[in-house]
Amino acid sequence: MTEIAFSKMEGLGNDFIVMDDRHGAIAGAMPYPLLAKKLCDRHFGIGGDGIILVRTAADHDIRFVIYNSDGSEAGMCGNGMRCFAKYLYEKKILPQKQIRVETAAGTVIPLVDVDADNQVTSVMVDMGEPVLACRKIPFVSDAGTAVEEIIDMEDGQKVTATVVNVGNPHAVVFVENLSDVDITKQGRALEIHPRFPEKTNVEFIQVMDDRTLQMKVWERGAGITLACGTGACAALTAAHLTGRTKNQVTVCLDGGALSIFWDKKTNHLFKTGPSRLVFEGVIRV
Repeated sequence: MTEIAFSKMEGLGNDFIVMDDRHGAIAGAMPYPLLAKKLCDRHFGIGGDGIILVRTAADHDIRFVIYNSDGSEAGMCGNGMRCFAKYLYEKKILPQKQIRVETAAGTVIPLVDVDADNQVTSVMVDMGEPVLACRKIPFVSDAGTAVEEIIDMEDGQKVTATVVNVGNPHAVVFVENLSDVDITKQGRALEIHPRFPEKTNVEFIQVMDDRTLQMKVWERGAGITLACGTGACAALTAAHLTGRTKNQVTVCLDGGALSIFWDKKTNHLFKTGPSRLVFEGVIRV
């Protein structure tokens, strides 16, 4: 039996169990996929959309490791990264406000904003460049990129999606009215569609105006969640590429709003939003 200290955190309702495993004791006690399933169970565990581990890195300030509630590993998570940055700063694991983080999807750079009490109020994350090449997303297509690509579904319907990778794969679907969409049915079907070899996250987007998007998300390995940071970045990318919005928008999700900016000079996406500590504790596994 091993005791593990944890912090339950959330970013716009996307909730995570954050743990410090720089010395590898947690990995030694239980494999991360099994630990994620155990701890994320909302009836028999702590409850969460995923677990986040703090690990050491050779050529970065720190390493970010994340597993979904079903035990699958994710490359990156925008909401999770904001929680991660707040955790590192307030736990004094790292003293600096700007952090160079290693992830399975590449380098990510969050910058914390603090109040007079030195508590983190918001985090801006440099999400890097959106990946549009189908082979790198990955997405099976004869085209080099998939902007408003038609996807044939098993039930005979056709879905038009713009496909992008922002640390993980996303299929962005624009709709007239979100209330008319069966998020569970369509999200699940697209997530496991054979044209996505590594599955995909799915964003359903209603354009409110050229600076505002309303979004609902089906996350790969987690199902419907209140928010998805990388999904919000993918939504802006798709909306701007298709001429629906400018290069800076507010993305309104069930859990709250995120500000997303696509800097065309650097081609980097920047995401700004809140993160919050819910509670802390120790659990035995």
